[in-house]
Amino acid sequence: MDSQLSQLSPEQRQAIMMQAQNEANQTIMKQMMEKMSRECFKRCAGTSGDRLDNKEQSCMAMCLDRYLDTRSQVQEALQKRQNMS
Repeated sequence: MDSQLSQLSPEQRQAIMMQAQNEANQTIMKQMMEKMSRECFKRCAGTSGDRLDNKEQSCMAMCLDRYLDTRSQVQEALQKRQNMS
């Protein structure tokens, strides 16, 4: 594997690294969204049956919004740090 990588141009290596990073980021985002949905459901869903009532739906929406806002702020901060390097 290492010998194959050494035969690639720097641009090709960079493209492979970027693709791997993008795939890792997608996996992380998927896991985060699944966890976020589970956590918000635990907080908001009651025992009203197989459907969420209006209060529960509102709670879910606000909970998910908070998670997404937080994720966005963290992502911005990490990008700023990365750009400073």
